[in-house]
Amino acid sequence: MPVVSVRIARGRSTEQKRSLVKAITDAVASSIDVKPEWVTVLIEEYERENWATGGDLHSDKFGPGFGRQAR
Repeated sequence: MPVVSVRIARGRSTEQKRSLVKAITDAVASSIDVKPEWVTVLIEEYERENWATGGDLHSDKFGPGFGRQAR
């Protein structure tokens, strides 16, 4: 039973997360030949002020809404 952990910045819609877990589940199931119902996906969400790259907080570096698709 594979378990996949995904870490993303908070702010994605429930529909985006549904799409993400479906794509991950399908990819894992087909690539290691297991039933999709055996695949578990855990989503961990972080506030941008608690995530940094290169010494800069993402809230400072990228601003609000970075990484989200335009609606």
